[in-house]
Amino acid sequence: MSNDEASNRHRSISWEDPKPGARRARELSGLEFFDKMRRGEIAAPPFVHLLGMEVFDAGQGRFVMTLEPQECHYNPMGCVHGGVLATLLDSVMSAAVHTALPAGKGYLTLEIKVNFIRPVFARSGEIMAEGNLVSSNQHVATSEGRVIDVTGRLCATGTATCLVFDLPGVRGQASSATENSS
Repeated sequence: MSNDEASNRHRSISWEDPKPGARRARELSGLEFFDKMRRGEIAAPPFVHLLGMEVFDAGQGRFVMTLEPQECHYNPMGCVHGGVLATLLDSVMSAAVHTALPAGKGYLTLEIKVNFIRPVFARSGEIMAEGNLVSSNQHVATSEGRVIDVTGRLCATGTATCLVFDLPGVRGQASSATENSS
């Protein structure tokens, strides 16, 4: 075996069809949705499996995920790519917003801001990210997040702004066109 063959790494992932979970998200409050996801009644979104993230805890306006840093997350500098940490932060900050939404409401991230405090390596051990809702109104919600390592050291922080909207076609909600035509 050549050195090139010995240094090749392979990774295989699998996931469930995300469509049933997306349909259920329309019918449940954010907190109910994530409770069912934690219990395995709703599949986690595919990107969670791709990166190796796990839902750890969820509460009203709060969301926590963990990630075991791996070599496949590395950038050319030999540490976990900032995009992986940004994705982890976006996930917990946006999910914190989702936990505060009633059934029939959706959200999308409008912007995130991330500050990288220290590099993360595979040897760093599991990292934990927590997102917390800061404010929410009918159309916009903001949240903040932080990533810490197993020793409690701060690795990254972030803020997010999310657009909040009525999901089209959800039973029990009047459409905007109907409301505007009355």
